[in-house]
Amino acid sequence: MFRDRDEAARRLAEQLAGYRGKNPLILAIPRGAVPMAQIIAEALDGEFDVVLVRKLRAPFSPEFAIGAVDESGWTYIADHAAAAGASAAYIEAEKQAQMETIRQRRAQYTPIHPPLDPAGRIVVVVDDGLATGATMIAALHALRARNPARLICAVPVAPPETLANVARMADEVVCLAAPANFQAVGQFYLDFPQVEDREVAAVLGMRQWPAPDIR
Repeated sequence: MFRDRDEAARRLAEQLAGYRGKNPLILAIPRGAVPMAQIIAEALDGEFDVVLVRKLRAPFSPEFAIGAVDESGWTYIADHAAAAGASAAYIEAEKQAQMETIRQRRAQYTPIHPPLDPAGRIVVVVDDGLATGATMIAALHALRARNPARLICAVPVAPPETLANVARMADEVVCLAAPANFQAVGQFYLDFPQVEDREVAAVLGMRQWPAPDIR
């Protein structure tokens, strides 16, 4: 049990301490993980940003993921999608809806600066917990295509079967707890408020950027 996301982030930073001083890039899956990425980046003397992916929602249960889509449009479809009632037409419509949300969030979160480049860097992808792992899989796939030196998934909690699926996509998985009785991420936090878009934009806006080269 974690007191809140801040405590979970500090505990993850302790597990990732070996990367301190190596300029790691900490990428959060919005929205809950963004304040966590800031804490981890500060602890490791790294930088932080967001990786934009969206869950594809089941037709009759919007909290249940049947897959995910990344910013490029690549789509991960879970094996249980058809059993959850998702037809090919439904999946395509849901993909387009979530891609529009991604475009809106990119404009809102980082309107001036482009995303930080993961190429050749140690990249740590953070979420506040995994259930199906769909969004983490999509994020790792998107980042692998951009040639990081090392790709790490870091989460406070996830079910064992999800970790096994995610591990195939990452060079390393750091998870503080993998309980067999997993039902939802929120059950492992005493305080688990929703993080709003305006808070994400504010946290990202506090980043320090190098001065532009005017030569």
